Amino acid sequence: QVQLVESGGGLVQSGGSLRLSCAASGNIFSIHAMGWYRQAPGKQRELVADITNGGSANYADSVKGRFTISRDNAKNTVYLQMNSLKPEDTAVYYCSAERVLLPRSWGQGTQVTVSS
Repeated sequence: QVQLVESGGGLVQSGGSLRLSCAASGNIFSIHAMGWYRQAPGKQRELVADITNGGSANYADSVKGRFTISRDNAKNTVYLQMNSLKPEDTAVYYCSAERVLLPRSWGQGTQVTVSS
């Protein structure tokens, strides 16, 4: 089992910044990539960004140039720095751990609200 605990969500004005954190615990050796997904009301959950153990990052087109994903392997923590936030970034953000031959693990979600 892998446990993921997110923090850092909140309310911010358009153009502002937030940083999300996700700390992993448990069977962390089964994790080969971590990422952030988001789900807005009435929409499907979508990938925002992910990063492999080797540091290779992937971003959704909608956040490229504004969001940066990073990880601190010593702390088993992944971060999502979100700059130039837009109202359309409003969603519940979920941390995800992709595991080798095991089901994906999810955090409980953290709300990000961007006001116009």
